[in-house]
Amino acid sequence: MFNKCTSLTSLNLFNFNNNNINNMIYMFNKCTYLISLNLFNFNNNNINNMIYIFNKYSSLTSLNLFNFNNNNVKDMKVCLV
Repeated sequence: MFNKCTSLTSLNLFNFNNNNINNMIYMFNKCTYLISLNLFNFNNNNINNMIYIFNKYSSLTSLNLFNFNNNNVKDMKVCLV
């Protein structure tokens, strides 16, 4: 969804409805200039794959994962690098 968004610096997905998504591979991968990411109440109940979801961040200083539920995720390989 936001893979390789290199010009993105801030993203607020507060209460983002992703109930119909089951795969988040590379979702925020290589967003190298992203400084702030808000995933407050980000519903992951149906997600089973998060491989490389937060990969290749060099500028990130703020990450809000409050109520970020990953109980059903089966694969989080290289989730945060």
